[in-house]
Amino acid sequence: MKNPIVIILIFIVNICFAQQVPGKEENIPYLVTFSKDSEKRWGDDDFSQTWFLVIPKDSKKTFYLRIFDPDVSGQIDEIKGDINSKTKFMIYGGKGCYTDPDATNKDPLGNYKSGTLLASKIFGNQSEYDNSWFNFGPFNPAEGELIPELNGYVFKIISDGIEGNDGNLYKYFLSSSPTTNIPIEGSNLFTYEYTFRVDERPGSISHVYPFVDDNVISININTFDLDDDSYMRLVSVSKKGDKIHGSLDNEWAVSNHVISNEEKKTSLDIQIIKFREKVNNNIVLTITNQYGKSLPFFSIPIGGVPKFKYKIGVKQ
Repeated sequence: MKNPIVIILIFIVNICFAQQVPGKEENIPYLVTFSKDSEKRWGDDDFSQTWFLVIPKDSKKTFYLRIFDPDVSGQIDEIKGDINSKTKFMIYGGKGCYTDPDATNKDPLGNYKSGTLLASKIFGNQSEYDNSWFNFGPFNPAEGELIPELNGYVFKIISDGIEGNDGNLYKYFLSSSPTTNIPIEGSNLFTYEYTFRVDERPGSISHVYPFVDDNVISININTFDLDDDSYMRLVSVSKKGDKIHGSLDNEWAVSNHVISNEEKKTSLDIQIIKFREKVNNNIVLTITNQYGKSLPFFSIPIGGVPKFKYKIGVKQ
């Protein structure tokens, strides 16, 4: 049997356009990576974040991975006292970039930096990168790891907080241009552990969209450091808004949910609803199936934003 995640990605790379990460549908302001001397209660459990990107195998044009606000300084980032932090961004391709078992582990353990290092840069307190874009590239698609089942070349970008105690907030965009954000047809980005800033406006809703394949019968939604200013719910084609058991400050919580037949081969909508004003709420999300296997989050919902179908015969 093929890996169900592979089947998902075959479907995705044939219909999607790359976009910014976090995606526009998610209403998430920024990705977050804190540096290694930070306190975990600020919303990052391991001070590292890994994303994968797929370039269609028939693509011949070079591409760029653009990072918005990669430095650690004042305007956007979460500063704790004097600015003393550095973040290292690394892009990998080649054999083992994606297929090494440690590469897709939700934790940065073992050989998670597998593959061939194509580019890296350390960012600190550098005003020239504050609130502006930095380009990695150009890269040739063939520099990635060819995964025939995905019909494309896979690359990996890792952000590690290597020094200090500040939080780096940033965005990615996969582009065919070094000067503007031009999507690449058929490409996609995904992660197995999502660390991000929640929209701070009371009443706002942030979304993440995992995809459920037809082998999943139950899921565990794992949250870290949700805090007490937000709550979570699960919406799908057969769930109108099931409550998700979220974590409090500096702790993990697990919420188990049964997957109905109607939900298989659809996206889920995990919603984080802000109910009172509080700044700087960063959280970590992972999701596993009944076998403990991590499922990926995609920057755009596969098949569109899931909507509850009132005609489905489910008990309310």
